[in-house]
Amino acid sequence: MPYVTVGQENSASIDIYYEDFGVGQPVVLIHGFPLSGHSWEKQVGVLLKEGYRVITYDRRGFGDSSQPSFGYDYDTFAADLDTLMTKLDLRNAVLVGFSMGTGEVTRYLGKYGSERVSKAVLMGPVPPFLLETDDNPEGVPQNVFDGVMKAIAEDRPAYLSMFLKDFFNADVFLGDRISNEAIQMSWNVAAGASAKATLDCVPSWVTDFRDDLPRIDVPTLIIHGDADRMLPLESTAARLPKLIKNSQLVVIPGGPHAINWTHADQVNPVLLDFLKED
Repeated sequence: MPYVTVGQENSASIDIYYEDFGVGQPVVLIHGFPLSGHSWEKQVGVLLKEGYRVITYDRRGFGDSSQPSFGYDYDTFAADLDTLMTKLDLRNAVLVGFSMGTGEVTRYLGKYGSERVSKAVLMGPVPPFLLETDDNPEGVPQNVFDGVMKAIAEDRPAYLSMFLKDFFNADVFLGDRISNEAIQMSWNVAAGASAKATLDCVPSWVTDFRDDLPRIDVPTLIIHGDADRMLPLESTAARLPKLIKNSQLVVIPGGPHAINWTHADQVNPVLLDFLKED
């Protein structure tokens, strides 16, 4: 299993697990909370068939990566991504983030620039700024995030079950676009994550990305479902075209948060068309 070392905690190294398949232009897929790189399975095969080199990795604390007690903030997440990009010496890469992964894409481009990157995709994005403040009235009140942290701390497995129902809009799509088995698979992955990472990631959701967004200087595709219960369209993706130059927004009608799974039949053609654009 391939790993890249990104740090040290006491006697153990902090290692990020990654998978690197195929040849061609690199496409780096960055997963959402609280899953792993395997959550991209409906995109990996399609991208490989179309002749791309596909790289997935597990965020620290999740999947097969190390589970340190610290580093669950976007400066560290972006540094982990930079270490991976440098180790693999990726050039002309496309960064594709889903949900929490859109924060890595945004902070990476804001901090490290686009020397290694030719395009970006933000799917179900967290940016620009989720927290409701005086200068960000479109955000979500702090007590919502406090409630999430309380629920995780009290009964993480039960919270994950509730989370995944809204993640997939299971009441609408169960038996059609999502199966009980697929939800259970996601629960198993989520339950195997670090309990501390699961809790510590919540404050990262309210990271203010407004200074990073103007620094994105590559063509950017934004994809969002208009029935997203986790990250409301109007608070997130709908605001981004004015903040990212050379960007385009595609809205998936009826799409929940996990559009890369439930609506892969619509998302994948949009993604491929964007990758093929000059």
